Amino acid sequence: MKDLIRQILVEIGEDPERDGLKETPHRVEQALRFMTRGYAQSADDLLNNALFDVQEDVQYDEMVVVSNIDFFSMCEHHMLPFFGKVHVGYLPDKKVVGISKIARLVEMFSRRLQVQERLTAQIAKTIQANIKPLGVGVVIEARHMCMMMRGVEKQNSRMTTSSMLGSFRRSATTRAEFLDLISKNNLK
Repeated sequence: MKDLIRQILVEIGEDPERDGLKETPHRVEQALRFMTRGYAQSADDLLNNALFDVQEDVQYDEMVVVSNIDFFSMCEHHMLPFFGKVHVGYLPDKKVVGISKIARLVEMFSRRLQVQERLTAQIAKTIQANIKPLGVGVVIEARHMCMMMRGVEKQNSRMTTSSMLGSFRRSATTRAEFLDLISKNNLK
């Protein structure tokens, strides 16, 4: 990868031998590997030993919401960052999951080349498939550097995506409760 990065420096008109750039191919390789480390992770491994029975362990049947989860990802179209907040809610049926595991799922999927729409759906579908709640909702609000620093150059633009599954899709009341809870948490 270092040789490719070195060639990119040459192609944009830089001298990869100047002092400030000598170690850049190595640093860029390390950064890219870090920012895409989600490819080496799986949801099954992340959720292992973190599912708890509602009737035996937790005795909880109301909505669970984890909001304002910071994330950073890279757009697959330009390989530029996009970043923001993820809000996740689910209505337990037989299982609940450790709270850190939701943040870890967000991290795993966001540390891949992405589009925000897919990222939103992947988080929701993985929670639905693994926890099997009555419903799940995911909302992502993000700022995209490909919109801010190139192309239309709109620095204050923000994209919002949502995925509502199960009771969050079927019930306007459940969906409204989730959206109300995350909007209240955003005001703090």
